[in-house]
Amino acid sequence: MTVTDDLNTEEKELLDKVIRGDLSFHRLDSLTDKETAVKIRRHAVEVSSGISLVHIQDHSLNVEEVTKRNIENMIGAVQIPLGVAGPVGVNGEYAQGLYYLPLATTEGALVASVNRGCSVITSSEGANVRIFQDQMTRAPVFRLDNVIKAKEFAEWAKRPDVFAQLKQKASETTRFGVLIGVEPYVSGNTVYLRFSYDTKDAMGMNMVTIATDTLTRLIEDKFGAIPIALSGNMCTDKKPAAINTILGRGKTVVADVTISGEMVSKRLKCKPETMVEVNYRKNLLGSARAGSLGYNAHAANIIAAMFIACGQDPAHVVEGSTAITTMELTKYEDLYCSVTLPSLPVGTVGGGTGLGTQSDCLNILGVKGPGNPPGTNSKKFAEIIAAGVLAGELSLIGAQAAGHLARAHAELGR
Repeated sequence: MTVTDDLNTEEKELLDKVIRGDLSFHRLDSLTDKETAVKIRRHAVEVSSGISLVHIQDHSLNVEEVTKRNIENMIGAVQIPLGVAGPVGVNGEYAQGLYYLPLATTEGALVASVNRGCSVITSSEGANVRIFQDQMTRAPVFRLDNVIKAKEFAEWAKRPDVFAQLKQKASETTRFGVLIGVEPYVSGNTVYLRFSYDTKDAMGMNMVTIATDTLTRLIEDKFGAIPIALSGNMCTDKKPAAINTILGRGKTVVADVTISGEMVSKRLKCKPETMVEVNYRKNLLGSARAGSLGYNAHAANIIAAMFIACGQDPAHVVEGSTAITTMELTKYEDLYCSVTLPSLPVGTVGGGTGLGTQSDCLNILGVKGPGNPPGTNSKKFAEIIAAGVLAGELSLIGAQAAGHLARAHAELGR
């Protein structure tokens, strides 16, 4: 039996054309149904590489929907183990109660570590969480004749009457997004306008891109500034950047908890002062010496695992991981710990949130779909993620303070 025995005569003809190079992968979608196109592409890869792809064909995805919204040239799906940590107590403005955290990862010991942190937080009356800012940004770049025109343009862009025009124009492109700010940045005769939007329950990158594209054309007509690129990297999207750490992008979220010295000793097997020193010399001093933008132990681990589980764009982990973890002793010798996430771009509608397994995970957290009022579900989701990061930081710093990190990975990481 060959890998193409499940194809009929017409499908084999299409496969032969693909293999010969007479037919591109993407054109298959217009010549047959989506399921068949996926199968033919997979067989073409098998034939050309001389291997059999046994596992990627097994999935529960709605191929018609996913090829329309989420992926091109689909040949199957990749599975990632899904674990759950918690429950963790969250005392937020939007998330209030106990939550199980869905974590998709292949790193042994991660879920167990977060689970331990969740237990400590819940036993300490939960994590306090607050959102300080919520804005998605897009920053097109414009070319002016000289610095004189650049300054005129920057001042023009900050005029209240101009902002009112831009806000009205942006509202014509979206039902939910609202332009809330614009800030110019100048480099010679180059000007970047960093537009900020409230995108409600959507992470919002597509929303703000479409709106900003319309604004660049309006700006060119009104002022004559030449748009060079819709994104000038001052946004900054999917790259480590100080501007996101300082000004924020997505949700700016802070979570904290105070843990008794007795609890630290009993659950984390170390002393509060030892954790404070590890955090200072590792997360703060070590990160500074390395020139890192993130001052944390492993915030990216938890953010990535929850992003993958819940249909977020994994590339935004780079912004989310610029977290700052602090630990200090209270006057009662208890441990105070906080995590600050300056740039956490998340959404509960759009993107990968509509996929079946990802929808299940969002439903575990009670945040699937649009909130009532709009924006509340994505804020609730951000608060829960922050509590999860706090749990991960407590557990890992505790393990390092107790000298248990290597042992845990040897036993669970394999």
